Amino acid sequence: MDEEYDCIVLGTGLTECILSGLLSVEGQKVLHMDRNDYYGGECASLNLEQLYTHFGEKEKPAESLGKARAYNVDLVPKFLMADGTLVKILLFTDVTRYLEFKSVEGSYVYRKEKKDGKIYKVPASTSEVVSSSLMGMFEKKRFKDFLTFVLEFDEKEPKTWKGVEPGKTTTAELLAKYKFDDSTKDFLGHALALYHDETWSGTLATETIARVKLYGESLAHYGKSPYLYPLYGLGDLPQAFARLSAIYGGTYMLNKPIEEIVYDSNGQVCGVKSEGKIAKTKNVIGDPSYFPSKVKKVGQIVRCICILSHPIQGSNDAASCQIIIPQNQVGRKHDIYISCVSFAHNVAPKGKYIVLVSTQVEGKDPKAELQAGINLLGNIDKSFYSIHDLYEPANDASKERVFISKSYDASSHFSSIAQDVLRIYKQYTGRDLDLTKPKKKVEEQE
Repeated sequence: MDEEYDCIVLGTGLTECILSGLLSVEGQKVLHMDRNDYYGGECASLNLEQLYTHFGEKEKPAESLGKARAYNVDLVPKFLMADGTLVKILLFTDVTRYLEFKSVEGSYVYRKEKKDGKIYKVPASTSEVVSSSLMGMFEKKRFKDFLTFVLEFDEKEPKTWKGVEPGKTTTAELLAKYKFDDSTKDFLGHALALYHDETWSGTLATETIARVKLYGESLAHYGKSPYLYPLYGLGDLPQAFARLSAIYGGTYMLNKPIEEIVYDSNGQVCGVKSEGKIAKTKNVIGDPSYFPSKVKKVGQIVRCICILSHPIQGSNDAASCQIIIPQNQVGRKHDIYISCVSFAHNVAPKGKYIVLVSTQVEGKDPKAELQAGINLLGNIDKSFYSIHDLYEPANDASKERVFISKSYDASSHFSSIAQDVLRIYKQYTGRDLDLTKPKKKVEEQE
């Protein structure tokens, strides 16, 4: 450890492992350390006994839940957009050779109705719009016209703009052209474009068009939904990037207590101290837990992991699915996210389903804020609630050369994590990540 490294990475969460892998592939000498004796950090996958221990449960798992080792429960389960940035990084680095993915069977959105709410499949193609019961006849026509416009839109071809000026027209102005009702706006913005709050109407129309186009293009890959999920859970994702880093010369050390981040007289990082020894470096990347004085709390997330013995009602008996409850449908400021995986992805015994319900905390009773999602699940065999603080970096990364990731949000997809990887990569290298350059295949390095 008494060496000098181009970069030291602290924590083996997915964000940190992706960056470690990318930098190693580029020839940088990377040391990657974690205070824990396992990979993944908040992205870890646990068997049932480990899950009970993690949540401080005193009793042993009930026999009715099945074999403990048949479970791989993600603490922060998220789905991958089939044509999204994270999948492109996986393909670019050839990490896909270590993982096997399966499509998620359904993508749904919740709509409030007179008595109780109901979930509907998210229509993302013109054929799905025709058969959807989410909209009336005239709204379907308007939405089909909108999707056709989105798929044909090209910033480089003015003839496809049809009154939308790139860099000028807002999303609100775009939606006004189609005269959508509020319910359609909700599922378009939150279930298709995957915005987190109502500020999306003020974004540029081109941003919303790109998001909806990404959803549609991802859906085209598999047909049932635009999402993918790895067999055996997300726990293998960080390890796959860790292996990539190791193949390209990266050094990994688990169970290493971090005693001090060392700075020089100019306030720039110059090393990391662990067990009395200092590893020298001019760059450090890490998750917020390693830098409590250099981050700011921006909110809280409440999550509930549930084990079911049945699929979610209204999901067409899907073995896996995502449900988004737009904030306006339940009188909130933030969406509620539901992700469901099961034995179909080898993360639970036969006949068992693992569901996560999550949202950003708004009031003084976080558990109650999940109730609209919990109500959709029916009978629950076992549930585990947790509340987590949300942190963002508050330091001067350019001066200190300390690059801190953001906490994982409540969403059930990876868009925010992928954007965080791109942010830190650009801060660190001074350039955007180019996913088009050919790279050597991993087997060439082994």
